[in-house]
Amino acid sequence: MKAMNAARFHARFQRVLEYIDAHLDGDLSVEALSGVAAFSKYHFHRQFSELFGVGVYQYVQLRRLKRASFELAFRDRKIIDVALTSGYEGPESFSRAFRKNIGQSPSEFRKRPLWKPWHAVYQSLNVLRAFHMKPEKHGQVKIIDFKETRVAVLEHRGDPGLIGDSIRRFIDWRKQNRLSPQISATFNILYDDPARTDPGSYRLDLCAAIEGTVAGNEYGVVEKTIPGGRCAVIRHTGTDDALGEIIAYLYSKWLPRSGEEPRDFPVYLQRVKFFPDVPETEAVVDIFLPLR
Repeated sequence: MKAMNAARFHARFQRVLEYIDAHLDGDLSVEALSGVAAFSKYHFHRQFSELFGVGVYQYVQLRRLKRASFELAFRDRKIIDVALTSGYEGPESFSRAFRKNIGQSPSEFRKRPLWKPWHAVYQSLNVLRAFHMKPEKHGQVKIIDFKETRVAVLEHRGDPGLIGDSIRRFIDWRKQNRLSPQISATFNILYDDPARTDPGSYRLDLCAAIEGTVAGNEYGVVEKTIPGGRCAVIRHTGTDDALGEIIAYLYSKWLPRSGEEPRDFPVYLQRVKFFPDVPETEAVVDIFLPLR
């Protein structure tokens, strides 16, 4: 009974975290969030702080600033628009908060993000969320025939904490070649597990489906092919924090039970819906495990 009560208690706070992710533009006051959890507003902020180790206001602010960071680094929104949708009255108050938490002004971050300090800010938050927001179950694994797909590729090699710089270069190439994600499917080829690979040896390919050829370019984008063939595919809706767990499930549980054998090509992803265009808990990724 005690375990059941604790599970229900934590489930109420998980609803709060999910609500925050889905309503970053809305009212995220203690009064509103205590109502989501069905707790008294007079105790909610203390309960939240004791459970998560961070105050509810700070948590909300960091979640809003994470989305703002992605909009500044990877999108073309004006800083004043980012400020207003992040809950600030104007760019001055937004800039103060951004610099205090992230270590750069919004304009500095847009021009040249310092990713290592940024990851240091969000590492503890990611651990917290991974612990309290574990998916109840994985999606259904399906076996499909994947059609051979030619792709333009920017090869990221080295520290996975600096992938943001590679993403920015690839976005610039896609804009120059008019290959937006709306008309060109986006893939990631995962050669290595970042948790088990030396940062200097880490490899990942950022890919966009193409029909024509890739001309020589200053970005280092080259042409490759994702081979056709049978694949196990599982759809994940939510943050990238859970991808490692889902891939581990495919290898450690699904594959031995299925009787299938992996093919000689790495696991790869297709990104269907992107954060910050949708709330992070609504981002959609299909995970492909090539099979013989």
